[in-house]
Amino acid sequence: MRNAASEMAQPETPNDQTAVRRDRRHALDQMPPPPPPPSLPRHLRRRRFSTAPASHHPPSSARAAEQHCLRLLVRFSTPAAVLQSLAFLLKSGLHSNPLVLTRLFASTASAAPSLLEPLVAALLGPSVPIDAFLVNTLIRAHATSPLHSARLRAAAFFPLMLRSAVLPNKFTFPFLLKACAALPGSPGVGLQAHAAALKFGFATDQYVSNTLIHMYSCFGGGFLGDVRNLFDRMPKSSAVTWSAMIGGYVRGGLSSDVVGLFREMQASGVRPDEVTVLGVLAAAADLGALELAQWVGQFVEREAIGKSVTLCNALIDALAKCGDVDGAVAVFQGMEERTVVSWTSVIDALAMEGRGKEAVGLFEEMKTAGVPPDDVAFIGVLTACSHAGMVDEGRGYFDSMKMEYGIEPKIEHYGCMVDMFGRAGMVERAMEFVQTMPMKPNPIIWRTLVAACRAHGRLELGENITRNLVNEYPVHEANYVMLSNVYALTQRWKEKSEIRREMSKKGIKKVPGCSVVELEGEVHEFIAGDESHPQWKEIYMMVQEMARELKSIGHISATSEVLLDLDEEDKEGALQWHSEKLAIAFVLLRTPPGTQVRVVKNLRVCLDCHAAIKCISQVYNREIVVRDRSRFHRFKNGSCSCNDFW
Repeated sequence: MRNAASEMAQPETPNDQTAVRRDRRHALDQMPPPPPPPSLPRHLRRRRFSTAPASHHPPSSARAAEQHCLRLLVRFSTPAAVLQSLAFLLKSGLHSNPLVLTRLFASTASAAPSLLEPLVAALLGPSVPIDAFLVNTLIRAHATSPLHSARLRAAAFFPLMLRSAVLPNKFTFPFLLKACAALPGSPGVGLQAHAAALKFGFATDQYVSNTLIHMYSCFGGGFLGDVRNLFDRMPKSSAVTWSAMIGGYVRGGLSSDVVGLFREMQASGVRPDEVTVLGVLAAAADLGALELAQWVGQFVEREAIGKSVTLCNALIDALAKCGDVDGAVAVFQGMEERTVVSWTSVIDALAMEGRGKEAVGLFEEMKTAGVPPDDVAFIGVLTACSHAGMVDEGRGYFDSMKMEYGIEPKIEHYGCMVDMFGRAGMVERAMEFVQTMPMKPNPIIWRTLVAACRAHGRLELGENITRNLVNEYPVHEANYVMLSNVYALTQRWKEKSEIRREMSKKGIKKVPGCSVVELEGEVHEFIAGDESHPQWKEIYMMVQEMARELKSIGHISATSEVLLDLDEEDKEGALQWHSEKLAIAFVLLRTPPGTQVRVVKNLRVCLDCHAAIKCISQVYNREIVVRDRSRFHRFKNGSCSCNDFW
């Protein structure tokens, strides 16, 4: 990346105009062609061919017409007003005025996004004088559009600037790099944009550098090394720079590195702003790091950082995902202004804890407060009904979406209903529901149904569904794992081995179970049977002690969960080293009696671990909170908050 950029960064000489034009045309050739824009309605499309000013507007009135048109463009806020202003613009012969067009495109982007592309296609003709202000506006308007097709076209306006021999300025590249960050697939356009920033001497500008960090972090984990190198070479006197790097780590899946980076930022004396706090809260939510989330909440209070609705919503989300639902509710209750996102975040938090009645009560309170639920809020309340076994209530809410609020259920809502029927043991009802869906079920819905079949003994139906999944989606590891597990449950070890060999042949690997705990500001990660932790010997000894204590109170391992052809003793040994048990043993070793244990797992907690953790909470008199990939389990005095309904 840097070598290519350096080659393009050679300075121009004033007399080498031919080389400049050649370089610009080369950069233009490398840019992908934009998709064809939609066209204007026919009655407006005819106007684009009138290129001469209207005869009834003499030159003396041109300035007045321009000013009047600009005033119209500032005021309008609806698509109808856009079209009225467009009519005046065409009638006044201002369709080649770059200032008026710039204002038109900027205002259309916010007031009528769907009209932006056809207007640009109709009005941006050869007669329009191109300047940096106009092109910057076009890039920004398209890059920030809610329409995917417009965002795809944003970067394609930079070649227009090069082709018109217009020099970019310091505002061009932040807009351009943000547009490149949103492009799917190959990052080649972004690399070229970086090279152009170097060539024109703007790569060291702080705003450009910050946007470069954002762009490369959006390209995925393979570029995070380059992002960090870029960050390390920058002057870091601004919170914006630190926030860009923190956001890059979160997007790149390196939330554990955010904690250390945030400490570096504080040590450097740079005061975090709201954007920084939002990034750290996102990392805390991802890690389930409650201490960090609570500390950030205290930090916001102490530093008097403005508690905007966005920040409060992020704090609610982080506390909820870290298991402090009561803390999330307290933040919600202290908010002066609440949006539907605020309500939905708390409903989701209660749903993940299995507190279905409270979630439903809050949903009803939201409606009473005059906040109409959106489709996301309905996902929250349906999830709450699913996890709490409230089938009748869930069916009522599903029916009310369209009948009372005119919201067409999406596939996610249908997935919630399948999950709800499956958890309640209504496998046949779930299957009928899937077959009557108005859209094709996605793999997630089928896998949800297979999980219900496995939980309720419908293994033959589960096998048929999983075989179809493997045939239709042959590269997804979850389908192979589910079919392998069905074979193991029916003790068909030969078929299980064949599936595993097929996975190996195709390079498909099962995602290993991983558990994370936060202790004294550090995040510790455990994988089943892992010996990489510095204290692994003490941890393993503690696990063995836990096993002896559980046997003494009559706990029997659920060896049916070991889907391997082993004898009972070996199966018990395999269960003993699951990642959540290693994580719990570590916390028991490192904390005084009575301290709460908090674990985050990337997969669903298995039946044996669920039963074992209930016993551990009783034997060691600890409250143990486990967040798996779908919900929270709060173990206390030998029972779980899910009431074994998960």
